Amino acid sequence: MEKWKKVLSGAVCDIEEIARKFDLPLEELQQVNSVFPCRIPRSWLERIKSPRDPLFKQCVPDPAELIADQSLMNDPLGEIRHRKSEVIVQKYPDRCLFLVSGECGMYCRFCTRKRKFRQPFIITQQDIEEGLSYIQNHTNLRDVLISGGDPLLLDDEFLDHILAGVRAARHIKIIRIGTRTPGVLPERITGKLVKVLKKYQPLYINIHFNHPDEFTEKTCLALKRLADGGIVLGSQTVLLKGVNDDPEVMRQLMWKLLENRVRPYYIFVCDLVYGTEHFRTPLSKAREIITALRGWSSGMANPHLVIDLPGGGGKVPVNAEYLLQADNGKLLYKNYCGEEYIYPDIEE
Repeated sequence: MEKWKKVLSGAVCDIEEIARKFDLPLEELQQVNSVFPCRIPRSWLERIKSPRDPLFKQCVPDPAELIADQSLMNDPLGEIRHRKSEVIVQKYPDRCLFLVSGECGMYCRFCTRKRKFRQPFIITQQDIEEGLSYIQNHTNLRDVLISGGDPLLLDDEFLDHILAGVRAARHIKIIRIGTRTPGVLPERITGKLVKVLKKYQPLYINIHFNHPDEFTEKTCLALKRLADGGIVLGSQTVLLKGVNDDPEVMRQLMWKLLENRVRPYYIFVCDLVYGTEHFRTPLSKAREIITALRGWSSGMANPHLVIDLPGGGGKVPVNAEYLLQADNGKLLYKNYCGEEYIYPDIEE
């Protein structure tokens, strides 16, 4: 068995072990676990200092997940509405989402697709072939995002087959992969995997990181291996209360990403998923954070701050508020440190 598979098989799924380790009420955790299961890599679990730790909050079941809120949804991104097959979701004219894996190295408690894990999230070979057929037959597509679950938990040979099938559609110009593997299961990023990925350029990998404490020596090595393979790396971060809703934490995260050749791409306001009310932050906090990045960090460290609109409306930016006043073509702006400047506009 490959090393990464041994590490994955040793991940903690036993809710009793977690309850003992952190002195948590077992019965409540079992209730949460019955709705959305738990999987935590041991290397991640061992780094958790206390229940206040940002690593803890992301992975340990919380009774707050059982609290109902009428504003939250089972399918906040409208994936069912926009589903073209069991594994294809298309919301935009020129690109689609291709779900190829029903497994993750860690089950994040704020997962957008929690609904899929209430029973085994199974994607069959037939599902994959139907997805490839859809991509090959829809010439309006030029960009495919491969996601899941986590695509990098597939065997090298099967991932190779999927990528080859997507690339065989000559109208597909861009392939993207969404993953959290470098941060939660860095052992998966092997030389053999990189050799497979390199065959399908241009290929972009967007990696999910939420806190600077997620970076370990092994994680940095995994990112180096991918970057040295010529793969363009970006990041996706979810804004989470008690995890990263702090300007300094977010600055440190963005700097850490760039140091490891990962370009900050998106900060998502937390999706309106059932059982995640305790993770939500007001938009004013989101604006505060994105404003704190601008000017105090290189432009490369400033990702797009977006809301993925509920119901499948797509992504829209949440802009920092710099315009203070507009009067007869004179626009009054403040800069990153609060100084005011007038910009003279011109008429159309």
